[in-house]
Amino acid sequence: MSAFSIELMRDLYTHMEWADSAVWHAALATPEVGADDNIRDRLVHIHMTQRGFLQVWTKQPLPPFQGLKFGDLRAVYTWMRPYYHDVLALLGTLHSTDLTTITPVPWAKYFVKPTGRVPGVTMLGETMFQVTSHSTYHRGQVNTRLRELGAEPPTVDYIAWLWQGRPAPMWPDSAGGVVRHDGP
Repeated sequence: MSAFSIELMRDLYTHMEWADSAVWHAALATPEVGADDNIRDRLVHIHMTQRGFLQVWTKQPLPPFQGLKFGDLRAVYTWMRPYYHDVLALLGTLHSTDLTTITPVPWAKYFVKPTGRVPGVTMLGETMFQVTSHSTYHRGQVNTRLRELGAEPPTVDYIAWLWQGRPAPMWPDSAGGVVRHDGP
C-alpha cells in the first residue's frame, strides 16, 4: 500500500510548477541575477533532476547531463520549459496503483560510498514525491540568493498556494509578460 495517490501527485506537481514559474519570474526580472553563476547552476540542477527522474519513469535513456552548459539564464529557461507539459501528461496516464511500482534510480549507486549502504528499494510514488521535495529545497536556495542580489524572492510555500486558491502557474514569456500554464 502507498501513502501516495495520483490526486496528491497532481496537486504537488501543480504547486511545483506554480512555484517554479514564480521563481523564474523573479530571476528573469532582475538583471543582476542573469550573470549569477550560483542561481544559474542551482536552476540547472533543479530542472536536470526533474528531467532525469522523468526519463527514469518513462523508461527513456538519460541524456548526457554531465558537462551541460548554457550561455545564459534565458537558455536554461528555454531548455527547462517543456518539462511540465511532459510530466503532467505522464501523470494523466497513471493510476494510484502504479505508484507502488518498484522504480530503480540509476544514480542511487553513487550513495553507496558516502553512506556505506546499498540503497533500498524505491517505488514510483516515492520517487515522484522526492522530485517535489528536492525542488522545494533548492528553490529555497535560489530565493535566498535572489534576496542577496537585491531582488524580492516570491513566496512559494505550498500553504501560500492553497491560501491563494491554487493559482495557475504564470510563466514569463520572451517579451517580459506572462503565459499561463500550457500543460496537457
